[in-house]
Amino acid sequence: MRYSLIEIGLPLFVVIVGALAFGRWLADGRRALTATPRVPIAQAQDSGPRPEDVIPPTTTPTPVPATAVTPPTTPPDDTTPAIPVSGAWPRFRGAYSDGISYDRTPLATRWTADGPPRLWTAPLGEGYAGPAVLNGRVYLLDYDASAKQDVLRCFALHDGRELWRSGYASPTGKQHGYSRTVPAVTEHYVVTLGPRCIVSCADAATGKQRWMHDLVAEYGTAVPEWNAGQCPLIEDGRAIIAPGGSALLVAFDCATGEEIWRTPNPDGWKMTHSSILPLTWKGRRLYVYCASGGVVGVDAADGRVLWKTADWVVRTANIPTPVSLGDGRLFLSGGYGAGSKMIRLVDKEGDIAVEELFHKREAEFGAYQQTPIYYNGHIYSVIPNGQLACMSPDGEIRWKSGTAHRYAWNAYTLAGGMLYLLNDRGELSLVTATPRGFSLRGKAKVLDGTELWGPIAIAGRRLLARDLTTMVCLDIGAQP
Repeated sequence: MRYSLIEIGLPLFVVIVGALAFGRWLADGRRALTATPRVPIAQAQDSGPRPEDVIPPTTTPTPVPATAVTPPTTPPDDTTPAIPVSGAWPRFRGAYSDGISYDRTPLATRWTADGPPRLWTAPLGEGYAGPAVLNGRVYLLDYDASAKQDVLRCFALHDGRELWRSGYASPTGKQHGYSRTVPAVTEHYVVTLGPRCIVSCADAATGKQRWMHDLVAEYGTAVPEWNAGQCPLIEDGRAIIAPGGSALLVAFDCATGEEIWRTPNPDGWKMTHSSILPLTWKGRRLYVYCASGGVVGVDAADGRVLWKTADWVVRTANIPTPVSLGDGRLFLSGGYGAGSKMIRLVDKEGDIAVEELFHKREAEFGAYQQTPIYYNGHIYSVIPNGQLACMSPDGEIRWKSGTAHRYAWNAYTLAGGMLYLLNDRGELSLVTATPRGFSLRGKAKVLDGTELWGPIAIAGRRLLARDLTTMVCLDIGAQP
């Protein structure tokens, strides 16, 4: 039988092409199947917990990713000399929770009529949230009314540029503004408490949300009238909060959001606007809190109740935080008829008891909104009639500023032996903190808005204050 060239060549061609294709496929398959060593995620990401290691929020709010913000917000003009950025104010009432800056930076002791130079300003949402400062950054929990979000904002202390912001949904109505609280910040974490009692922890460098807890949903917290005003505390990597509801106090692990301990609440005491005071007594670390039904002291290690008293209750707007005078003495104050009281912790057969030293009526010495300051053996407070007053630890009133110098419910703090006080007209006063008498060293208008209730922060020679909608940074170290 004869075969044509086509009949012989065509099958041979197909076999050759198929063999070449098979060889290439085999080679490619070997390359595709070659094992590539994989680096474990835990080794590849050594800058902190992985997202899957962070406890997911058990709450309904949805975090909004942190966004960088580049435009400056009213930077200083070109003639303003550079000022070294130093100092810290890492939480409500400063590093020691006493309203005092201990930075040794020299500060001006008198002002001209122009007052301290204004370095920058930043617009804010309506409210009274105060700033915390660490590592040249300013942190403030603002509220975006149009988006209905709590928004953590980070500014550069040097020039006021907004570096980033991050937030989460938290619808609320305006009740004398929206925001109220001061963040607590460390090298790694920023912990905030929003108006509707949502506790949030973010990365201090980037603003990335780490975890959240909705205290209303998880602990049955009753949101205080006019929204939450309690400021969080961070100690030893733990965020300390007083929810009320099913837990009087609770400690969260800042790294994971896990609950470490909780304080039982058999009396059903509720959250107030007062913040937690950390103190050491006889070698033991305590957290002291003014709840709705009294004052409690718990062990910082495990949250156990060490003492409590129902003899101090502020019926309306319990706002001021307890003040420690040392030796177990605690000064309690309030408005709306509460006045003030000095108590002392005493050792009673191994337990801690509370004894009252004296009580002052509101007309004598009290505090509506701002927490008094204990400095060099005396207590300074803006009392309910708006005057600044000085009192000794045994209850003797040393002086009052007089009707010409009233500061209403506005913020004040202390640095370098000087009190810095705001009034209703947006003026900042410089007053010597001395029991010898009221000594005004300067006064100047620094803000144009109203309700200057948000706490002041001082970092080095920079003072941060706000009115209802604007934050200002002042150079209080500039000599006149």
